[in-house]
Amino acid sequence: MSELNEATAKKSNGVFIGIILLLLVGIGVMAVMYSKKNGELNDCMNDNLELKQQMDDMNKMMAPYIGEDATDNLLKDFKNMVDDYDKIMKEGREEDQEAMKEQQVKIQGLIEELETAKRSGNVKASLIAKLNRENETLRTIMKGYVKQIDELNTKNLQLTSDLDQTTTQLNSTTVERDTYKQDAEAKGEQVKKGSRLQAYAFSSVGLRMKLNNMTEESNKAKSVVQIKSSFTISENPITTAGKKTVYMQVINPDGKTLQSRSSNTVQTEAGNIAFSDKKDIDYNNERIDLSIYYDLKGEEAIKGNYKVKIYCDGNLIGTDSFTLK
Repeated sequence: MSELNEATAKKSNGVFIGIILLLLVGIGVMAVMYSKKNGELNDCMNDNLELKQQMDDMNKMMAPYIGEDATDNLLKDFKNMVDDYDKIMKEGREEDQEAMKEQQVKIQGLIEELETAKRSGNVKASLIAKLNRENETLRTIMKGYVKQIDELNTKNLQLTSDLDQTTTQLNSTTVERDTYKQDAEAKGEQVKKGSRLQAYAFSSVGLRMKLNNMTEESNKAKSVVQIKSSFTISENPITTAGKKTVYMQVINPDGKTLQSRSSNTVQTEAGNIAFSDKKDIDYNNERIDLSIYYDLKGEEAIKGNYKVKIYCDGNLIGTDSFTLK
């Protein structure tokens, strides 16, 4: 049993010794790597110090050449760009406004940086070189916006020109349409006038009743029992043929229209008028002679001048007059 324990102890000791050896090797490797990285870090620090020294030497060397003019000109450029952005933002697209404002904020930051360096007397060549690069970059961006706005303005001018041309064409078309309309209306009016019938060869008289119940012409107001108007309606090939009603309006010396019924009215071009009597005819576009009578029905005629007006198709087609004593 003791021999087994002794063998087990020897085996455990061997494992521990192996682990310790591995740890020692790892520590050694880490030490070598740390030493290497530390050397590289030192090299970098030395390079940075050397570069800083070179930059300081360059700034000292360039200091005599960096005058107020260089700083002021750069400040002036930045401030002009801020003003330019104010102008182009008024003309630029709405979706570009936010980006333009960001560019303005960036320029304001560069102005503050340069003015701070100027106040502290710490304007170095490296700062001027950096700000000049920023200046060129910002100007390139701004030129892009300006070009974009010019292109938009050019398109707007073209659209305006096209719109003006279209408007001119539309106005011309409207004028032509109105002219055609006026011509059509004028021709329509001419046709309407040409289709109007005309009454002529009038003979309007008063009639008295004879003992044999026949009538004859009379100009004595107290003996007149009827008024007759005879006339001829002209031929007209362009008017509508067919059944027509011819209306006679007799106006006495007092200006009153003689009516057998108060409902005797007709619509004409002069409005709704009273008529004395009417007659239906069959018009075949040829000349036709007719007479229309108005019966006084016991009403005594008055002395003076009587007017006779003849209407057909709503138009006044002829007039006449006669006198009773």
